[in-house]
Amino acid sequence: MILQAGTLSDRLALALAQLVGLAVLAGVLSGIVVLLYRWYTRDRIQRGLPVLVGLAGVSVSLNTMTALGQVIEPTGANSPLSPETALFNIAAFVVAGLTAAGAVDVGDRFGNDLFAATGSTSVEGEVSRVVEAVGRVIAVDLPEEIDDIVGYDPVAAETKAQLANRTFLFPKRLTVSDLEDRLRTRIKGDFGVGHVDVDLADDGSVEYLAVGARVAGIGPTLPPETAAVAVQADPAFAASSGDVVQVWRPDPFERVTTAEVRGIAGDVVTLAVDAADTPKLDAETEYRLITLPVESRTDREFASLLRAAEETMSVVEIESRSPLAGQPVGSLDVAVIAVRQADDGIEALPDRSHVLAAGDAVYAVAKPERLRKLEAAATAPEATAPTETADATDDD
Repeated sequence: MILQAGTLSDRLALALAQLVGLAVLAGVLSGIVVLLYRWYTRDRIQRGLPVLVGLAGVSVSLNTMTALGQVIEPTGANSPLSPETALFNIAAFVVAGLTAAGAVDVGDRFGNDLFAATGSTSVEGEVSRVVEAVGRVIAVDLPEEIDDIVGYDPVAAETKAQLANRTFLFPKRLTVSDLEDRLRTRIKGDFGVGHVDVDLADDGSVEYLAVGARVAGIGPTLPPETAAVAVQADPAFAASSGDVVQVWRPDPFERVTTAEVRGIAGDVVTLAVDAADTPKLDAETEYRLITLPVESRTDREFASLLRAAEETMSVVEIESRSPLAGQPVGSLDVAVIAVRQADDGIEALPDRSHVLAAGDAVYAVAKPERLRKLEAAATAPEATAPTETADATDDD
């Protein structure tokens, strides 16, 4: 702080002017940080960093003023230990901190309006067309034709129409894998699609896109001629989904039917029963369940787990000229649960060294994009050489 000799009013006026100048400096530095952050990330910055930058600028300015004051007047009011200097520094930091904090809101609002005025598009955050023009984003254009994923329920035609020819923008410096993951997340979250199979080229263009959905509930895992009924019941302590139970009515005490437990929530149990026995159960009676000493149905348990997972199952047949013929099971990028050989029947959970042969059918569990690549590899490559030769002959 530099306080020149003079009247008290002169010194107070000079100190007030210096406080205003320091407050303006802190606000400007804080606002610049906010604008830069909003421009680069399109998000609101936390208050701490801009305030810290503003106070840092005030601190540098105060140190400079103190050093100059000691050169001009080594003792007296300009001494860093004098009460006047200490009070001035405290007041400067308080005023500068409040100004820098207020500049965060002002700068963020101004930056948001400024960058939004250039026009935004539907995408990752509020990225404007100006940003896209200077090459700070990757534009991903969805194709007009969107396929269905085999093994999943089809997505509604209205949803496909909304996705067709849509453009998404993402930040640069993403790998192809990261870009695919972000695109899947956006499509799932914005359009309620259950599963997305997409392949991107190195430049970010979409080479293949398919979507799929699955119906909610337990209906798809129920066997034919079977219905799911929720009843009030007192299940056994160890009862769980998949257990086969006898359903007994307490008054009069008699057996109603045999069912399979599909879910338990307190005293409400969801049972899978024969459709013909459904009228025998009512919502007012509290039944007693007796667990039968039988093994759980592993096929239904597997179907339930597979239905809830991201993966699905497919059966792929190896053609005679496929590059997979002669390859071991361990070389496949999928989980192989069985192989149906042309002459030796089905081998469940084959060893990784098991060699595939032409005519084998591979039962594989994986995500849709990996199953699609497996199906493509299992198909014999097209013979292009004769066509090329014929074209060359025609040219001659």
